[in-house]
Parts: sequence; C-alpha cells; structure tokens
Amino acid sequence: MSTTSTYTVTGMTCGHCAASVREEISEIAGVTGVDVTVESGAVRVVSDREIPRAEIEKAVTEAGYALA
Repeated sequence: MSTTSTYTVTGMTCGHCAASVREEISEIAGVTGVDVTVESGAVRVVSDREIPRAEIEKAVTEAGYALA
C-alpha cells in the first residue's frame, strides 16, 4: 500500500532547487517517488510507509529550504 503526502516548501526558485529537495527526500527509507513544483512550492511524496513530518522536514532543511 502506498501513501501520498503533500507539503509546501519555501525558498525554491528554480529547477536546481527542486532537484536538491527531490534528491534529499528520495534518500528517506520508504520513499518511492517525489514530485516538486517550483512555482507553488508543492512537494508530493509517495512512500510505502507513513513518513513522519519530522523526517521530511529534516531532508528539506538539509537541502537548504524550509517546510511551510
């Protein structure tokens, strides 16, 4: 069973920003897909387990951005 969660990331302005966020979140165990929309800051995470918000927030912070 897969789980889909949507977050808003602040500070992204370009494709490189999106790639950094995507890469960090993709490294979380259980994540099977990450879709980032720079314009709205929306980040959709598909996973095979429930991922705690703190784990997503840590990955986004490591990429240099913040969750709204």
